Amino acid sequence: MVDVSEIEVVATNFKKRLSGVTSTIIQLIPEQQKSGLKISVLGSKLPGSIPQIGYFSILKLWKKPKTKCNRIWHARRNNEMLLGIISKYLLGMPIKLVFTSAAQREHTKFTKWMIKRMDRVIATSKKSGSFLEVKYDVVMHGIDVNLFKPSLNQKAEGVEAYLIGCFGRVRHSKGTDLFVEAMIELLPEFPEWTALVCGRVTAPHKSFSNALQLKVNEANLSDRIIFMGEVVDIKPFYQDIDLYVAPSRNEGFGLTPLEAMASGTMVIASDAGSYEEMILPGQTGEIVPAGNQELLTRAIEQYFSKPSKAIQGKELCRKHVEDNFQIISEVNGVSKVYKSLEP
Repeated sequence: MVDVSEIEVVATNFKKRLSGVTSTIIQLIPEQQKSGLKISVLGSKLPGSIPQIGYFSILKLWKKPKTKCNRIWHARRNNEMLLGIISKYLLGMPIKLVFTSAAQREHTKFTKWMIKRMDRVIATSKKSGSFLEVKYDVVMHGIDVNLFKPSLNQKAEGVEAYLIGCFGRVRHSKGTDLFVEAMIELLPEFPEWTALVCGRVTAPHKSFSNALQLKVNEANLSDRIIFMGEVVDIKPFYQDIDLYVAPSRNEGFGLTPLEAMASGTMVIASDAGSYEEMILPGQTGEIVPAGNQELLTRAIEQYFSKPSKAIQGKELCRKHVEDNFQIISEVNGVSKVYKSLEP
């Protein structure tokens, strides 16, 4: 049982379904705990390893934490900001409000109003920060490079069989169709390559997924464009593939390119989300305009026609993530924001 009086930071998570934001919380909070921060999550149920408090615990937030003058309320969604504003300004709780913004679009008037009531604002990228009308700190997400790492098994000499992958939820916004169309065009010309599509298909997107699989069947490529569905552990798939594609039409932040590069795999990505700020064009992969089928296909074709180009970039991909996107960098960046709120 978590003692609310000890908690210095309340991280909110008011969405029941797994999302990119929830995934970030699951990865970040254990690392924040290791740094000595007393933090717990208020909201939907998370894995047992994540410290959590119930909604009734809000009543105990009127009292200051034992070790601080104020408690931090860290929101990442609009409804979480709203409850924080009510708690601070209407109920008079001794809390400081922090909001992390990943959105890369014009905010509504109400959202702008709420953001202006925050004590500090974090943008997950320069691009998301450009949509804010307040002062902000850029703290990009990081990943655990001990979880995502290259395989120790090297490809057998003389074997000319290669894998390309596209992972994540199967839906229009993720650009899964753009990847499949590129594969339908390229695979007949490059028989040494096979494509894997890994990801969950939710009910609203079932017809979209079925239509893609029908196209693949009609192209007689069902044995070379393989729909794996949702996999329990995606890490070995990152290690097995030789090229990763992130073709999203729109994205909040997007961790999959980092996970791929940390696994030693080069990435071709759209300019959605924060992908542009992750990838070194020509060194760790390529960036193409979001939604542009032709340019995505041509970018992939470069690596299909010269697989050694992808293989040669493996070490640099790993080093790039180790140097710039380790989760400890995110922990330190967020911690700096928290400390700035101390009297």
